[in-house]
Amino acid sequence: MREYLLCLLAAAAVAYLLTNPVRSLALRLGVMAPVRDRDVHDKPIPRLGGLAMVGGLLAGLLLASKLPMMRAVFDGSNSAIALLSGVAIIVLLGIVDDKWGLDAPTKLAGQVLAAGVMAFQGIAVIWLPIGGTFVLDPVTSVLFTVIIVLVSINAINFVDGLDGLAAGIVAVAAGAFFAYSYLLSVELGFERATLATLVSALLVGMCLGFLPNNLFPARIFMGDTGSMTLGLLLAASTITLSGQVDPSAVAGGTLLPTLLPILLPVAVLAVPLVDLLLAVIRRTRAGRNPFAPDKQHLHHRLLEMGHSQRRAVFVMYAWTGLLAGAAVAVAFVPPIWAGIGFLVGLAILVTLVRRPAGQAPASVHQLGTGTRG
Repeated sequence: MREYLLCLLAAAAVAYLLTNPVRSLALRLGVMAPVRDRDVHDKPIPRLGGLAMVGGLLAGLLLASKLPMMRAVFDGSNSAIALLSGVAIIVLLGIVDDKWGLDAPTKLAGQVLAAGVMAFQGIAVIWLPIGGTFVLDPVTSVLFTVIIVLVSINAINFVDGLDGLAAGIVAVAAGAFFAYSYLLSVELGFERATLATLVSALLVGMCLGFLPNNLFPARIFMGDTGSMTLGLLLAASTITLSGQVDPSAVAGGTLLPTLLPILLPVAVLAVPLVDLLLAVIRRTRAGRNPFAPDKQHLHHRLLEMGHSQRRAVFVMYAWTGLLAGAAVAVAFVPPIWAGIGFLVGLAILVTLVRRPAGQAPASVHQLGTGTRG
C-alpha cells in the first residue's frame, strides 16, 4: 500500500508542478478554448492541461519501476509498454485536436488506433461471463477491447463540461477502482503489485494534482488531450484487472460472482456513461449526429435548476462516489449493510439535487466558466 501511495503522491506533485508551465505553453502557442454557444465559460481559457497529467503518469510509472515491491508490474510483462503506446497515440491526437480541431470521424479513427495498439500488445479483454466463463478468440478480444476503450474515452469527454468536473469524477472513480483492485488482491491472495491497481492510483494522483488549477474558476482546461487520456487509462485498468482475475476465484465467500469484475467499471463510470447514453439517444432522436454538441448534458440541467458551478460539480462527484462506493462495498461487506449505506447516501443526494432555496432557474451563460473544450 505504501508504494502505491508514494506513486500517487509523485503523480500528483508532478502534475501540479507542470500545470503552470503547460498553461504558459498553451498561451504562447495559442491553444485556447474559445467561447462557443454550447459552452459555459465566458472568456478564452488555455487548453492542453492534459499534458501536465501525462507528466504525472510518467513520473509515477518511473518511480514504480524503481521500487522493489512494484517490479512485478514491469518484469516479464509487456503491459506497461502496451499502455504507454496507447497513451502516446491518444496524447498526439488530443494535442492536434486541441490546437486545430478534428472532425468526429478522424478522432474516432485515432481512438480506434490507440485501443487497437494496446489490444494487440496484450491489454485486451480475454473472457466474458457468458455461460460460466467464455474465453474470446483473438479477433473478438480485440474488438471488445476497442469498444470498451471507445466508450470510456467518449464518456469522459462528454462529461468534461464544468470546471473540475471530469478530473474530479475520474479521481473518485479511479479511487473506487483502486480500492476494489487492491482489496481483491488481499482477499484472494493475488499478487498485490498489479498494473490495474497502479494505474488506478496514478489516475487519482494525476487528477488531484491538476484540480487546484482546474476548479472553478479554472485557469486551464485539460482539453481532449486530458479527457481522452483519462478515458483510455480507466479502460486500460479495467481490462487489465479482468484479464488477471480467475473468474472462478471470485465466485464464492465474501465476493460476488464472476459478473462483478465486468459490472464494477460500469458502476464506477455510471455518471459519465449515463450522460453519454442520454446524449446519443437525444441527438439520434432529433436526427442529429450523435457526436454533435448541445447544452443538455447532466451538468447543464443542474445549472438550469439553479445550482452554482461548484455545487453542480459537487453533486456529480457525490453521485459518482455513491455508485462506485456501493459497488465496491457489495463486493466485500454483507449486502444488507451495503444496501443501507446506499439508501442513506441516496437520500442525502436527492436532497442535494433539489433546486437550492431561493434560486431560480438560470441560463448556463449566466454562470461563469466551464471546462468543455
